[in-house]
Amino acid sequence: MTYASLKPVSQAFVQRKRLIFVRVAAALAVVLLFLTKPALSEGSNGHETLEFIGFCLVLTCVAGRLWSILYVGGKKNEELVSTGPFSMSQNPLYFFSTVGAVGIGLLYGSLLAAAVLGIASFLIFRVTARKEAEFLLGKFGAAYVAYINRTPRFWPNPLIYRDSDELQFSTRALRRTFYDGLYFLAIFPAIELIEYLRETGLLFPAFLTVY
Repeated sequence: MTYASLKPVSQAFVQRKRLIFVRVAAALAVVLLFLTKPALSEGSNGHETLEFIGFCLVLTCVAGRLWSILYVGGKKNEELVSTGPFSMSQNPLYFFSTVGAVGIGLLYGSLLAAAVLGIASFLIFRVTARKEAEFLLGKFGAAYVAYINRTPRFWPNPLIYRDSDELQFSTRALRRTFYDGLYFLAIFPAIELIEYLRETGLLFPAFLTVY
C-alpha cells in the first residue's frame, strides 16, 4: 500500500500532537478497566489463555520497538532509513505499538477491549504516519517515492527484509524507548491489582461486562 495522494510539506509533523492523542487513549483505557469487567472470569481457562497471548504480544511490542529504534533513533526526519525493520514496513514502531495495544486488551481478558484498543491505535498512528510521510516526501523526493513503492505502509513483509553491515544507534533514544516499554509491561500488574480489588470488594462493582 502506498500514499497515492501525498502533498509534500516543508515542516516535520509535531510529535506532541501524537502524544496527546496517545495519552487520551490511555486515559480512556484506564476508565475502561475501572468501569467494566471481562465476561471470562479470572482463573478460567479462557481468561488465562487470553492473558498469556496478551502478555506475549506486549513483549513483542517492547522488543519490536527497541529493535526499530536501533535503526531510526536520533536519525528520524534526518535520514531515510530503509534497512532492518524499516525494510519490511514503513512504520514498524507504529505497528509494534498497535500490537502492544491489542495485547493490553487481551491481558484484560476481553476480545472487545483488544479490538477497540487496536483499532484506536491503528487510526491514531495512521494519521500520524501520513503527516510524517508528507514531510519525508518533501525532503527526500524521488528516493522516498521509490521506498514507499516497494515497502508496505503498515503490515511488515519479512520476505523483503534487508539489512546493512554496520549500524550506529542513539543510546539516548534506545533508553527512552526502553522506559516507554516499561509502561506497557506495567499494565499487567495494574490489571491484576484491579481484578483483585474488585474480587475482594475493595473496588466498586463494574457497570458493564465486555467480551
